[in-house]
Amino acid sequence: MFVDFRNEWTPPERPEPKPAPRQNKRAESVAAWIIGFNLLMLLVGPLAGATLFDAVVALFRR
Repeated sequence: MFVDFRNEWTPPERPEPKPAPRQNKRAESVAAWIIGFNLLMLLVGPLAGATLFDAVVALFRR
């Protein structure tokens, strides 16, 4: 098979990737509130879960 190295084909250039769209101020604020709420529930959730578990156990002990 013959390969012609003198007249090489050059591939087309890849297009520039578009930057991801930035969120507006309201969307950033909502995301911050959701993250804050999740962090708060990470700390408070186990305590509330333990309290509910104790209440269910107390109901069945009667």
